[in-house]
Amino acid sequence: MERGKFITIDGVEGAGKSTQIKFICEYLKTKGIHVVLTREPGGTEVGEKIRALLLSNSTGQMHADTELMLMFAARNEHVQNKIMPALERGDWVLSDRFTDSSYAYQGGGRGLDNSRIAQLELWVMQDFTPDMTLLLDVPVEIGMSRVESRGKKDRIEMEAMDFFDRVRQAYIARSKEFPDRIKLIDSSQTIEHTTEQIAVILDTL
Repeated sequence: MERGKFITIDGVEGAGKSTQIKFICEYLKTKGIHVVLTREPGGTEVGEKIRALLLSNSTGQMHADTELMLMFAARNEHVQNKIMPALERGDWVLSDRFTDSSYAYQGGGRGLDNSRIAQLELWVMQDFTPDMTLLLDVPVEIGMSRVESRGKKDRIEMEAMDFFDRVRQAYIARSKEFPDRIKLIDSSQTIEHTTEQIAVILDTL
């Protein structure tokens, strides 16, 4: 059986991932593709428990290294127990966030050295990478205004604006480093404008 494709969608807070995830699933379904939708942190029973710890406001302050290692612990469970089995079945997998988010949030946002993140990536992922990453880009001011309109914010969303500025710049740097895999998409305009860009990109897979 032909191996499935692994697509990830990433971006700063308020970039519109949730809306576009629904579109992607429906778009691929019209092409007869079975899609497994998952997310990070999370995706497995263990991963969801780690997600609750990472995002809960009751967790309080956490050392950046601890946050990074928890992310990769959840990611290991995710890859081994959900993503790889689905791909081997021939399913396509769409993940809301993946390894690029660690370089953006823990690297760019928290200031951890990318070489340390790369060591964890090599240990957990070996040579496994997404077939394509859709990176939704929006100015931080617009993204955070969308987050504010949703109401209660999680532990990460409570960070200051300069934190998210660093996250955004780290994402943009990743897209320049891996242009064949990471497709930078302007999501600052209408939902329809974003979906049109994504549809064109998906048709290249």
